[in-house]
Amino acid sequence: MRFFITGTAGFIGFHLARRLLAEGHAVFGFDGMTPYYDPALKRARNAVLARSGDYVFTEGMLEDRRALERAAAEAAPDIAVHLAAQAGVRYSLEQPQTYLDSNLVGTFNVLDVLRGVMPKHVLVASSSSVYGGNAKLPFAETDRTDFPVSLYAATKRATEAMTHSHSHLWDMPTTCFRFFTVYGPWGRPDMALYKFVDAIEAGRPIEVFGNGRMRRDATDVGDLVEATVRLAAAVPEAGRAVGAFDSISPVAPWRVVNIAGGRPVELMALIEAVEQATGREAQKVLLPMQPGDAVETWADNSLLKALTAYVPKTPLAATVREFVDWYRDYRASEAGSRANSD
Repeated sequence: MRFFITGTAGFIGFHLARRLLAEGHAVFGFDGMTPYYDPALKRARNAVLARSGDYVFTEGMLEDRRALERAAAEAAPDIAVHLAAQAGVRYSLEQPQTYLDSNLVGTFNVLDVLRGVMPKHVLVASSSSVYGGNAKLPFAETDRTDFPVSLYAATKRATEAMTHSHSHLWDMPTTCFRFFTVYGPWGRPDMALYKFVDAIEAGRPIEVFGNGRMRRDATDVGDLVEATVRLAAAVPEAGRAVGAFDSISPVAPWRVVNIAGGRPVELMALIEAVEQATGREAQKVLLPMQPGDAVETWADNSLLKALTAYVPKTPLAATVREFVDWYRDYRASEAGSRANSD
């Protein structure tokens, strides 16, 4: 099949594209290589994908409609997966305009451009952040999501609303998936796992927000990719529910699906796993909650299981060990590249 994926140089997009290429699919990637974090990591991911003759890459911003149109027309995709976005809850307090440009204007451009090529199924990344001030646990797709507590969450909720309107107006089958703290090798430097390993390896103290009492329904990136690939085959039909827990729209071929294992872990448990994998004890600086952060995330994955017969299951310790191994290899290769250039 032919896949058009935005954000292929990003953490999740890279893993999804690599999986699809390994299975023999053609992947057309689109990414802006923005400097939100070190673009060298993005280029390293992209270089891995470029080893495949079935990978075609376009560097461009979501706000550049013409670039998107050319890339989508060349791809003529069976499936489109929109993953590119400005990520991060805390960064949205510092640079809010980038979230409006990328997550709102950019997403509208992607959806409108896809009307011209009409894939069989469009999959769009959302976030568990949309549950915001929802006090009910676990979070179910049928819960209200009217109370976002960060601008990032608000733009992701708007993304879901825009995809529904496009799905209704243009009969475009669309699935939005809500990610829950995805982690694993090639992860983003702004995320807790990367920060913890980077600090511990360098002998620096780690910042532990929420005094370590926060809980996250953490999801291994390989599990996330498996769920996404399976969801690609679960094309929604308006009003065709798989159960009372289905979020299927009554007026559009559209639904939203949680992707998570349904097993929240405490932040301190993640730190302990990092200490075991690195063989070093962390120096901890306990800090209060950051604005916009949730105390706990916990997914009801009944809908995912009904649609795909699958739920994420990789143990925390296994993913952390895999990340530490990757981190050390990546840092060693970086050091080698610098030495050669000198």
